Amino acid sequence: MADSSKFQIAIVGAGIAGLGAAIALKNHPAIDVQVYEKALELREIGASIALGPNGMRTLERLGVNNALEDEVAFRNKSRHPMIYRHWQTNEIVSTDSHAGEVEYRHLTSRFYRAHLQEALAKHVDPSRIHLSKAFQSVTSDATTGKLLITFTDGTTATADIILGSDGIHSPVRTFFVPTSGTAWTGWVAFRSVFPYSHVAHIKDVPDEANHFWGPDRTLFVSKLGRDLFTVVGSYQADPGAPDAPWKDSAWDSKGDVNVLRGFYKDWSPLTRQIIDAVPHTNVYPNSAARVLDTWVLGGGRVTLAGDAAHAHGGAFAAGGSLALDDAWAFAASILHVFPENATRKPTDTEILTALRIYEKTRKPHTDRVMSVVHENNKKKLARYSQDSPPESDEQLRARIKNRDDPSWIHEHDVQAAFARAVAEETAGQVGAGGQARL
Repeated sequence: MADSSKFQIAIVGAGIAGLGAAIALKNHPAIDVQVYEKALELREIGASIALGPNGMRTLERLGVNNALEDEVAFRNKSRHPMIYRHWQTNEIVSTDSHAGEVEYRHLTSRFYRAHLQEALAKHVDPSRIHLSKAFQSVTSDATTGKLLITFTDGTTATADIILGSDGIHSPVRTFFVPTSGTAWTGWVAFRSVFPYSHVAHIKDVPDEANHFWGPDRTLFVSKLGRDLFTVVGSYQADPGAPDAPWKDSAWDSKGDVNVLRGFYKDWSPLTRQIIDAVPHTNVYPNSAARVLDTWVLGGGRVTLAGDAAHAHGGAFAAGGSLALDDAWAFAASILHVFPENATRKPTDTEILTALRIYEKTRKPHTDRVMSVVHENNKKKLARYSQDSPPESDEQLRARIKNRDDPSWIHEHDVQAAFARAVAEETAGQVGAGGQARL
């Protein structure tokens, strides 16, 4: 039950960012964290998810060491974050490499989403997670100075701060910024997770995370923890076409494996064998939103994290790590103005300072990510357009080798960014104070 005598933080959404923030704040004796989730049960939808070194380091920083175990986190034995292969020859055309020194436990890892969420949830008191609580609105109570959250079932909750971590179509974000809705990019993923035994009989089935690139689509395959395997196919449509397939499909809706197999009928025998072994698939339409002007909302009492803050639709397989870094940075910003030994609750000015530090820590980085994502979405749509000339094999190989280097995303140092944000905010306050005294 919420404790109004403490500093109340309401987290809307029990995904990776929401649970991460709850974990990061749970030991503060004067902070009451409550998590509100619209689902009927705490069950992560989706398929596989990748975490780069930044996400793995943040898991460790949060104390979620159970998620770093080999049982649930699959790492490439070659230490390459990704291996890129040719769609017809299967040859390795290129590989990603870690830019800095990375210890084994922090190597890029692939998870079944449900396993990662389960590992995070073990570190949150179940009594603090409230299910079937779909966000509806927020008002300010002038008497108590609290925010009053109303859920669609008619119940309410109070808070001093709200963290909206409720996904790419975030109701919290759109409540405060109605123009921030998402739009379909035209890209659709066909994701499947199933027991490894389905592909174990295939000669030369990759035993590492591999990305096969073709002229009009890609295919990702990888082992996951607990003897699982994932296959991710893709399709690019014109999002503006009124008859575009999957235009109105729901996230994680049932797909047709025969359609998936048709996509890859001209690919190499190895990739076709893998696709033929897929027992089922689900559809994931990719969406994105514009960059927000600010993350400080609700008069300085509301902010966002994860896909709610940067609705970019899964570029560079970076969403999970971005969410975890958001969670850590949000908590670090709160603890900066309200340390565990504090003798009073933070003032409105201090709360605003915390949210400004959080924004300065994360938004420049995620804005850059989203800028690259939007530009790549435009390039992909142009490349796959019916008006575009067919891509030659030479051009394909050049595109693979000249792809974006994602190490700036996957090895981003959130602690250094936080230190810079604190210094910048402190300097700004001193400067403002100095001017005020003149």
